[in-house]
Amino acid sequence: MHQSFIWRRQALKFAASALCAAALPSVARSAPAGPIRLALIESMSGPFANTGEAVFRNLLWAVERVNARGGVKLPGGSRRLELVRYDSKGQNEEALSALRAAMDDGARIVLQGNSSATAAALLDAIDKNNERDPQRRVLFLNYSAVDPVLTNERCSFWHFRFDAHADMRVTALMDVVKDEASLQRVYLIGQDYSFGRAVLRESRRQLGVLRPDVQIVGDELHPMGRVKDFAPYASKIIASGAQAVVTGNWGNDLTLLVKAAREAGFNGSFYTFYGNALGAPAAIGEAGIGRVIAVADWLPNVQTAASEDFYRAFRARFPKPSEDYVHMRMQLVIEALAQSIERARSVDTVAVARAMERADVSLAGQRGRMRASDHQFQQQLVVGVMDRQGAPGVQFDVEGSGYGFRVVKTVSAERAEMPTTCQMQRP
Repeated sequence: MHQSFIWRRQALKFAASALCAAALPSVARSAPAGPIRLALIESMSGPFANTGEAVFRNLLWAVERVNARGGVKLPGGSRRLELVRYDSKGQNEEALSALRAAMDDGARIVLQGNSSATAAALLDAIDKNNERDPQRRVLFLNYSAVDPVLTNERCSFWHFRFDAHADMRVTALMDVVKDEASLQRVYLIGQDYSFGRAVLRESRRQLGVLRPDVQIVGDELHPMGRVKDFAPYASKIIASGAQAVVTGNWGNDLTLLVKAAREAGFNGSFYTFYGNALGAPAAIGEAGIGRVIAVADWLPNVQTAASEDFYRAFRARFPKPSEDYVHMRMQLVIEALAQSIERARSVDTVAVARAMERADVSLAGQRGRMRASDHQFQQQLVVGVMDRQGAPGVQFDVEGSGYGFRVVKTVSAERAEMPTTCQMQRP
């Protein structure tokens, strides 16, 4: 009787062990998958560190919003997004090293934008990687690198641009220039790399078409991120008799330029891509009222209730004046990614890319859609002019400067759209 009891007890233990062993694979399969890693490759140190930090805040806020609603819904269960930053130090070689590190860490979604030259280097590396290593294919989401070639001659199935390219932005600015009858002399200045050259090239072309009466009295490129004193450039601008400056400069290259021009006594206008933040309004001060014009996909003083709520929510999340630089398009990048993953029902790179070709997203009244032929996002653009906070149409200032941008022109997505020369090669 005793032996029978022992045998039964051993048999039960064996059966229980067998059941547990059989259950283990099932438990492993049902365990929640880890987060979907997004690799941000940007300058987090060096002369353009402030631009990288601004990008990080925007993308982080967008990721937090997706995660707050439960993450990205997939057949195996929802997955959170995880944003991981990699410092390119403003150098292409460092960016390529960061790309390799991100891939080794398991990232298959890469985000970058602050430099078209870096974007081109990353795109070339990603194209080659995806060709030779299909198991580690990478998707490249570009929020700011606006050299037109990236969605024209160098378009790629793996690359999606969410900002209007330089020619589109120049067109919006020139829509304002053409109506300035008193403007007769313009100085062109930009950073000496692919994007800066593209801005000046298209500005020359469009001025010749829209305002052949306008004289271009200066056409100059300067080293990117290496000029500490723009006083000599400001002196040349004043000596030329220019009434306006057209520039695609960004980061410290813009802030130092406009500050030097103000200190030298330049009283003309600045037509800019990025004059609406990152220290530029404070550097310009009173001299910029009515004279600094900026083009963007969205500005805080777009006067709708949804837009105001969106901006107030960002400022509540990042309350420091120095953190006040919100990009609507960067929110739409993450919304488009989440939408595309859910439509693909997978995180497979090819499946997500095919879904992203059909991305159509809206947030706070701003809508954008991806054009499949070249992967250029299509959305409305706005042009704003600097004014004091509290002036009509200027409810919000920038970075606590006391100056904001009043929207003076809205360009619909249909009007902003431009043809492409892209010959897309798809897998």
